[in-house]
Amino acid sequence: MLSLGLVLSCALARAEAPGEFSAARAEAVEAAVTAAMARLGIPGVSVAIASGGTLRFAAGYGQSDVENGVPAKAVTVYRLASVSKPITAAAVLKLAEDGKLDLDAPIQRYVPAFPEKAFPVTARQLLGHLGGIRHYRDDEPPNAKAYSGIESGLSFFKDDALIVEPGTKYSYSTYGYNLLGAAIEGAAKKPYLDYLREAVFARAGMTAIRADEVRPLIANRAQGYTRTKGGDLFNSGLADVSYKVPGGGLIATASDVARFGAALGTGALLNRESLAAMLTSQREKSGRATSYGLGLEIGAGGKRREAWHTGGQERVSTLLFLLPDEGLGIAVLTNLEGVGHDLVVLARRLADVATAPEGQASAPKR
Repeated sequence: MLSLGLVLSCALARAEAPGEFSAARAEAVEAAVTAAMARLGIPGVSVAIASGGTLRFAAGYGQSDVENGVPAKAVTVYRLASVSKPITAAAVLKLAEDGKLDLDAPIQRYVPAFPEKAFPVTARQLLGHLGGIRHYRDDEPPNAKAYSGIESGLSFFKDDALIVEPGTKYSYSTYGYNLLGAAIEGAAKKPYLDYLREAVFARAGMTAIRADEVRPLIANRAQGYTRTKGGDLFNSGLADVSYKVPGGGLIATASDVARFGAALGTGALLNRESLAAMLTSQREKSGRATSYGLGLEIGAGGKRREAWHTGGQERVSTLLFLLPDEGLGIAVLTNLEGVGHDLVVLARRLADVATAPEGQASAPKR
């Protein structure tokens, strides 16, 4: 096992060229990232920042493969985990814009293989985690079987009863997003990934993104790690995520994710009405706001509107962070499990660096 000190000594030496950022901004990003790495014990991180449809910064820090001394780079590929969800949400909303999917129709209109339940379930409810579809059970072990299609993954939950009446209670559900992936196929009349390549990936300039698969060789793929309470680093356990691609099974670079975030703000992916819906906190039937829109968590960092989505599964913790009013998209992808929500704090610091007037870009202290 490598010590935390050895891992971080490598991390501090591995930043890439800053692209359009000035040297001062790049140094401020590095200071913020490496401080977070030291605090959280992260072996490797890739960061990207985009705005106005342009990738402004992309770099890697630390090691993507600790055992073999492979540095993290801008081109390192990570599992996105639940950062896959806003990408799926954008595809659903695009189909709705084009009149191919009714957000308020029973989901069986697009997914006949999904059995009818005690109450109707709609795409809008699923997008906001109000559809009553269950999430993982405590007794469900990590999946080790490869699934060949989106609809085959429905077998995990399609015969289960709804956990609540749709619309009455926010209940986070990756399986609900798997159902949305199947709805994309039904509405678009083509495979999920084919539609996303056309409607999302190409429009946003995402070039490395694909479905994660265990067996194929994927260039620049990061290894993944866990830490014990004592600080020891171990390899992550095996998990095949092919059964949940729409909800947590994509793999990409930080640049891809940041470009996606920026493209939402430029109108390259969705019109203003769809983006506004994505960024509006949904409400339960009681009127209580959920702080989750249609595919994004909604919040404020004290001075400006924010939206984000974290991801966490075997091998990774990830984050897509947006300042929607400023058209800024930030991606932070790491190869350590269990630190996703801590990345929001880091992203806020990076947003401050990215939006500070030239000459005032320094790592903020909070």
